[in-house]
Amino acid sequence: MPLDAALYLIPVGMSDSPIDHYLPAHNVEITRQIKHFIVENVRTARRFLKKCDKAINIDELTFYELNNHTDLSEVESYLAPLADGQPIGVMSEAGCPAVADPGALPVAIAQRKGYKVVPLVGPSSILMAQMASGFNGQGFAFNGYLPIETSARNQKIKELENDAYRKDMTQIFIETPYRNNRLIETLCKTLRPDTLLCVASAITDSDHESIVTLKVKQWSKRKYNYDKIPTIFLIYHP
Repeated sequence: MPLDAALYLIPVGMSDSPIDHYLPAHNVEITRQIKHFIVENVRTARRFLKKCDKAINIDELTFYELNNHTDLSEVESYLAPLADGQPIGVMSEAGCPAVADPGALPVAIAQRKGYKVVPLVGPSSILMAQMASGFNGQGFAFNGYLPIETSARNQKIKELENDAYRKDMTQIFIETPYRNNRLIETLCKTLRPDTLLCVASAITDSDHESIVTLKVKQWSKRKYNYDKIPTIFLIYHP
């Protein structure tokens, strides 16, 4: 059955695990029928599509790149195929599009113009980390990246910890992978000893996935190495 002229939000794998480990066949069937894609990285998108189905002819597809180098005034033009009755797919580099990535912009434009938006089922490292942390799932906040400058970073960490205590909310954040180990060191020096810290690493990678929740005073004595591994950090105090 032909697809509706809609903006399809297509989750992308976060590891090299087989695609049927994290995506339903329904997603693959939809992806096969789309010829226009808004993507964060063309190379990653091509590799993912070939993983979905080796028979997909990449040369027949049109890619619009949306990342930190994109002129945002051009993004509205990326939705032109919708006006011609053609579906468009949106893909981030990994995980769910429009969550912690630039994909929210074309979705906002589509909503404003009255186009149909269809989110597909798939992995979100943020939600999966929350699920496995043991922290409050009724109230949580994703805070993106912490400030880089030391004093601003330490202040932000303290603010998040205070919110975890006062508001009973899980606080979630991320770091550039090569700075993961340094962030844990900073958290151990900045947070209260009894604050809980969950480090969720390599999510959906069956061979390397690690999701560990301990008190900060336990982390400070623990050996670890999360260098260059995609990781989610969560703090909480019940």
